[in-house]
Amino acid sequence: MSRPAITRVGLQLAGYSFPGVMDNKLFQHIVDIAHAAEASGFDSLWTMDHVHQIASVGEPDEPILEAYTTLAALAAVTSTARLGVLVSCNGFRNPALLAKMVTTIDIISGGRAVLGIGAGWHEEECRAYGMDFQPPRERLARLDEAVQICRAMFTEHAARFSGRFHSVDEALNVPGPVNPDGPPILIGGGGERVLIPLVARHADACNFFGGPATVRHKIEVLERACAAVGRDSGEISKTWLGTAIVTDSEAELQEALERLGSLLGVAPSAARGLALCGTPAEVRRQVAEYRAAGIDGVIATVLDAGDLDHLHRVGTTLREAMDD
Repeated sequence: MSRPAITRVGLQLAGYSFPGVMDNKLFQHIVDIAHAAEASGFDSLWTMDHVHQIASVGEPDEPILEAYTTLAALAAVTSTARLGVLVSCNGFRNPALLAKMVTTIDIISGGRAVLGIGAGWHEEECRAYGMDFQPPRERLARLDEAVQICRAMFTEHAARFSGRFHSVDEALNVPGPVNPDGPPILIGGGGERVLIPLVARHADACNFFGGPATVRHKIEVLERACAAVGRDSGEISKTWLGTAIVTDSEAELQEALERLGSLLGVAPSAARGLALCGTPAEVRRQVAEYRAAGIDGVIATVLDAGDLDHLHRVGTTLREAMDD
């Protein structure tokens, strides 16, 4: 049985470098962005779980705030948007403590928290912070156990789990989440042999990258994985993450695509195929292609979230596209 989408139009807060904004004013600027996003049709807000800025967003030494403390602060000053990390690096935190943190955000926000989680991939920042970075197979096995612990922490009074890498022994999570089923769990990643079957077993939502054809393929893999475990794939909300650029000016669009291409390490023409971009009508057509591929919701980054006029136009356009 299908469930409501975890989000229809989300905004990921990725870059924290805003011209003219001093560090001591940074969070207030983010609050302004969050309020503008809610007013513009975004129904979810997401942070990234990085402690060094990643190359696809900016330079390594650009400002970046820790994901969960930022999200907790936003929980207190927003009112309607779901709140999640897209996605938590499992290796950063003990999974039981992570479940407690997400539950606390759920309480602060009145039931709007989402647990977004993945295996982690950015080795450089793990090494810089003195954290272990395991081979892919082990990271995925640890993720599998972590998700089971988080689910138990969300739904049981005294959670117990004993695995190869993680365990809890009557771990209490009081107060519990607002919803008895706990915050939805979104697992990010597109690995077809291990990760997508893990989504089929444990997730309420997933997140994919790439063009419509790639996304359609990933969803077909997910559908087969769900069938293998006797689960209705309609129970899992499918989301797509990418950059959105809405403008009527071809010159402005080309400038934005050159900037995006530089960040992604591709030509502007290739960047066009990786983003929702163009006039509002063009973006609505592109969103329709993703919806036809099976996507329930889009989560957008914008090149300059501090441009509130552009943010409003992106949110309005994406909301209208999802309503078409």
